[in-house]
Amino acid sequence: MTTVDLNVSPMGRVEGDLDVRVTIDDGVVASAWTEAAMFRGFEIILRGKDPQAGLIVTPRICGICGGSHLYKAAYALDVAWQTELPPNATLIRNIAQACETLQSIPRCFYALFAIDLTNPRYASSQLYPEAVRRFTPFTGSSYGPGVVLSAKPIEVYAIFGGQWPHSSFMVPGGVMCAPTLADVTRSIAILEHWKTEWLEKQWLGCSVDRWLANRTWADVLAWVYENEAQHDSDCGFFLRYCLDIGLDGYGQGIGNYLATGTYFSPDLYGRPTIEGRNAALIGRSGVYAGGAYTAFDQARVREDVTHSFYAGTSARHPFDGETNPIDPVRGREQGKYSWAKSPRYDVPNLGYVPLEAGPLARRIAAAAPGAAAHQDDDPLFGDILDAIGPSVMVRLLARMHEAAKYYQWVRAWLDQIDLHEPFHATPVQRADGRGFGSTEAARGSLSDWIVLENGKIANYQVVTPTAWNIGPRDGDGTPGPIEAALVGTPVADPADPIELGHVARSFDSCLVCTVHAYDGRTGKELSRFVINGDL
Repeated sequence: MTTVDLNVSPMGRVEGDLDVRVTIDDGVVASAWTEAAMFRGFEIILRGKDPQAGLIVTPRICGICGGSHLYKAAYALDVAWQTELPPNATLIRNIAQACETLQSIPRCFYALFAIDLTNPRYASSQLYPEAVRRFTPFTGSSYGPGVVLSAKPIEVYAIFGGQWPHSSFMVPGGVMCAPTLADVTRSIAILEHWKTEWLEKQWLGCSVDRWLANRTWADVLAWVYENEAQHDSDCGFFLRYCLDIGLDGYGQGIGNYLATGTYFSPDLYGRPTIEGRNAALIGRSGVYAGGAYTAFDQARVREDVTHSFYAGTSARHPFDGETNPIDPVRGREQGKYSWAKSPRYDVPNLGYVPLEAGPLARRIAAAAPGAAAHQDDDPLFGDILDAIGPSVMVRLLARMHEAAKYYQWVRAWLDQIDLHEPFHATPVQRADGRGFGSTEAARGSLSDWIVLENGKIANYQVVTPTAWNIGPRDGDGTPGPIEAALVGTPVADPADPIELGHVARSFDSCLVCTVHAYDGRTGKELSRFVINGDL
């Protein structure tokens, strides 16, 4: 077996090892199993600790989205302690969280996904030479600027947070910073530079406003051919190339989606509660399953461990969740095969089902009817879902679409900061309570559930977007989202199944994807290799 050792953050589910086993019938994936190969255990670390330990520990779960972990950990404790948040605090939290995601968007595309578009598998495409020219690692004309400029938004995070990654400046009651006019002005200049030099000049070939005017798939196709700048932009080329090589034809997944939502209206979430959360969100929450929208309710979440390396076969709500690891050798004897749990959601009339998290899920939530005036109301991906369905291409386009959307939001929030008003309100440190905090990290819904007893953490459960997406089969044998998305994937060359990498990367799966390919009829192992293991 070929393996690659990486220096990774403690969060094995994001930067650690993901093993994928697939069965291939006549060149098409018939079944798939995903295995998170590393144990995390942060929930165990936090037991018995001071209530604020989550603000320090959870940002260390991941070196890529540590700010997202801090954001939801702070809100979980805000809810448990019943704090009050000044409007400035909500704005700064929104800005920092969004800037971390803005950094991730081009970095995911150029460094994790687009380099696979240069695979010789696509040499027969007339667009292939252009893909090589743009996306070849380090030397590609788009690769270098895209990766380098991706760091600009995170500079804004560091201005307010003091550092990135692993900042802990968000605390119950607000944020521990006192920005000056120079800080705000500098942040605006950095953001405008990123927008001008990468988002508009390189990615879109047009203004942010022009791109966001697209409301349907037909609009997007017309946009590509509207003028030379848009046609030849990275976005225009990406769409043309995907349609040429067939990335719009597989990787559909389960077709059910979850967004817990993120970013709050300062005037509507001054006293964070579970009950008041959905209505205060700017980036909406919601569940789309079985062709229907329903409101997100954290009480409907369960974590199934039937096929996970934890004791038992229960499916528990995170407030009552257990993280009791067992020896994987013994676990495999019980049919278990992954360190990831299997998050499931109780959808009315459907029961507990797997849901896909991520940018596509957020974009579908934004297309739901009934948005309030302060909320994201964007029908584009609802129309795309109806017109052409989900795919590798659509999942990536949803991620890139958010660059324009989040830029606009951050720019507006920077203008709303009132430097004469407070950024923190001292909270009452309650000995007992329960809290729920959630956000939309770059990869999707990321949530904390905290239980406080006698001034200590009695239980702490973290459910990551990676868990929603790479979780194994549940007690009913239902595959997880990536397991389902891999099914139906054509594999032209079992010795180099780049198509499997496309599917994994479309979920922003920045893990080492070690793949074992089998012939479904003979059971013969065809190949073992690592997809992009050098990243």
